Amino acid sequence: MIRIALRIIVVGGLLGLLLGCSPLKVLNLLTPGSTFNKASDLKYGNDPRNRLDVYTPVNLAADVPVVVFFYGGSWNSGSRSDYSFVGEALAARGIVTVIADYRLYPQVHYQGFLEDSARAVGWTRQHIRQYGGDPERLYVMGHSAGGYNAAMVALDPKWLAAVGMEPSMLSGWIGLAGPYDFLPVENPEVKPIFFFPNSPPDSQPINHVTATSPPALLIAAKDDTLVNPERNTGGMARRLREQGVPVRELYFSKAGHGTLVAAFSRPMRWLAPVLDEVVAFIHGQDLASEISHDR
Repeated sequence: MIRIALRIIVVGGLLGLLLGCSPLKVLNLLTPGSTFNKASDLKYGNDPRNRLDVYTPVNLAADVPVVVFFYGGSWNSGSRSDYSFVGEALAARGIVTVIADYRLYPQVHYQGFLEDSARAVGWTRQHIRQYGGDPERLYVMGHSAGGYNAAMVALDPKWLAAVGMEPSMLSGWIGLAGPYDFLPVENPEVKPIFFFPNSPPDSQPINHVTATSPPALLIAAKDDTLVNPERNTGGMARRLREQGVPVRELYFSKAGHGTLVAAFSRPMRWLAPVLDEVVAFIHGQDLASEISHDR
């Protein structure tokens, strides 16, 4: 009973942080610093927000898989410093992790943050060997708006083409509660970002799926009220399957939209095995094309 009570207190406090768009300082304070080495504030472009951090596993013996992670925040807020717990979680499991800032609204509208996302991936492919990563085992991952960024980089070839890459150079992509099919835009904060009511159809990741798209791991909170999981995660998974692309589709009932990414952190992992699923996908375990609800 004491353990359950403590969990309720922790979740209640963290939910307030997450849903209030406050920095995720509590999770980072509870994150150990002994499992990784960090290279901070690396420049991947000319804008002040074109900066990234690299988390490398301690005692790295050989080139290891690499993840470029994009955070959420409705494309109008967020900072890479808030997500150290994601870098630590993956580095502790032997994965080099890049967490990148990108330009936000109102500085940019739709396309600007995708240009930055592609630049961060291009920088990673070019430079990651010096940080212990293997550019031939490169994944993109994002949560919420960052899941959209990851999806567009992985599915629409024009973004990576701008940095001399193509989606086939990615080993896969991972979406956490991402919006992939959301026209017409309903969120008032997002409407100006996507030029509502004249939002371009090619802004939607679901419209760029082809038979050559990279494999995907799609995870959502079953009762997400911010990004509809059936339309977005479910719809994207169906479109990928129709094209013969391997995809694993998972839904969890204890986690919500915000706490889905918080489940990477050590105190919140009991919410859902998000970290285990991501690590299994990246380390190349058999990707069964299935739908799973709270195994």
